[in-house]
Amino acid sequence: MSQYQHIKQEAYEANMQLPKLGLVLFTFGNVSAADRSLGVFAIKPSGVPYEDLSPEKMVIVDFDGKIVEGSLRPSSDTLTHAVLYKHWDKIGGIVHTHSTYGTAWAQSQRDIPIFGTTHADHLTVDIPCAPPMSDKMIEGDYEYQTGFQIMDCFKERGLSYEEVEMVLVGNHAPFSWGKTANKAVYNSAVLETCAQMALLTEQINPQAPKLKDSLIKKHFERKHGPNSYYGQS
Repeated sequence: MSQYQHIKQEAYEANMQLPKLGLVLFTFGNVSAADRSLGVFAIKPSGVPYEDLSPEKMVIVDFDGKIVEGSLRPSSDTLTHAVLYKHWDKIGGIVHTHSTYGTAWAQSQRDIPIFGTTHADHLTVDIPCAPPMSDKMIEGDYEYQTGFQIMDCFKERGLSYEEVEMVLVGNHAPFSWGKTANKAVYNSAVLETCAQMALLTEQINPQAPKLKDSLIKKHFERKHGPNSYYGQS
């Protein structure tokens, strides 16, 4: 058995959640799962339908994007994953989708405003949209540069990738991450739900105000603060 079997299984199970959650159409998405002690991650093979996936088909790649194990070509977004893993060392899983509502906000080049408590249960800020990539970056190694596009956005805004585990890539689509692949999938679903709710909110009331600070603080801290009381201890 491969020494990477555990992350192949983790990546497979996380990838299979995407169609179940309505986050992908056809093969428009991918999940990876990392083992930092081994310096590698497992990722979905490029263009393979979800119904044809298996743990054995996951491709093992190092943090420089080089294939370590696997007979299939890895996802076309592999280098984006590799860049994020290499520079953000607390990440254990990454998800990229072209989910409908999140992608619509990305194409609009807009942050997703924090309108309600569902959003505040997970973040205290708008979901950021990274500016569209420069022509110079596009002409270079596109997928590799996408990783820096994301990181540059966080650096410029003073955001922590450990606190904000999701982003929109302007004109492109969402990425999310977490300590595990399963948490990254969860964050991807949260992003899509918040994107849908925000769109509907603006349609119902184009002048809808953002959630007030006291409610943001209350909802975030009851789940994530030092005195959190959501769920079971």
